Parts: sequence; structure tokens; C-alpha cells
Amino acid sequence: MRILRHPILGELTGLKTVTIYYGDQPISAVEGEPIAAALLNAGIRVFRKTAKRHEPRGIFCAIGRCTDCMMIVDGVPNTRTCVTSVRDGMRVRLQDGRQ
Repeated sequence: MRILRHPILGELTGLKTVTIYYGDQPISAVEGEPIAAALLNAGIRVFRKTAKRHEPRGIFCAIGRCTDCMMIVDGVPNTRTCVTSVRDGMRVRLQDGRQ
């Protein structure tokens, strides 16, 4: 799903790939990209579940204003994944409600 050859911006080159983990599943990511982008590229659409009804939520605003993309990142809950950059080896988990 990642765009590597853009008709206007050209071809992306020199990207450093790292590995993050969604639960125990390794996911290839581009260093410095938002966690949400790496997850979407891997086909993961559900980032958290609502506190009351446990309904699935994913990316919504993608600019850090809403809370739909919050996940547990390296043990820290309520991390907005749309504005948090990936680092090699980071661990990301689905969040159930606010914690």
C-alpha cells in the first residue's frame, strides 16, 4: 500500500527500513514514518476499541487531534500513532478503551 513511485514527486529512494512489532507480529516500516502509516501499510486497520461499547477504531484525522488512533506503544497507553514516529524494535498493541 505504500507509494514508492509517485507521478509528481518521483521515486522514493534511500529509505531505511526497520522492524516494529504489532503484538508478536513483525512489521516492516520506514524509519521516521508515523506508526499509523506502517500499520496501514501492513493491512492493520483497527488500532483501539472504544471504552463503552468496545467498537473498533482506526485512523480518522491523522493529525493528532482526535483519539481514534491511540494504541499502547512500548508499554505507554494513549499514544497517538498518527504523530508518533516508528523506531526499530518498538512494540505496539491494540488498546481497549482509555487507560
